[in-house]
Amino acid sequence: MDRWETGMLAKSLAGHDKDKVYVIVGLDEQFTYLADGERKTLQSPKKKKKKHVQLIREQHEISEADDVKLKRILKEYKMSEKKEDK
Repeated sequence: MDRWETGMLAKSLAGHDKDKVYVIVGLDEQFTYLADGERKTLQSPKKKKKKHVQLIREQHEISEADDVKLKRILKEYKMSEKKEDK
């Protein structure tokens, strides 16, 4: 799947944040800009190469989002993952 869009969830595949889930808040040709609402906020997102990120087929509307909304989106995703594991 090569359809990169803002608002999609993405999992880090490499680096010290491996396996951490973020929300894509920006894109350019080579990089994605990721935020989690805590350490990486909308004002200072993480810049990561696209090849080091795995897309998760779940998209959210983030045009009016703030850091609290990003945290809520990620918390709901983690809760749904735990339910699937059981």
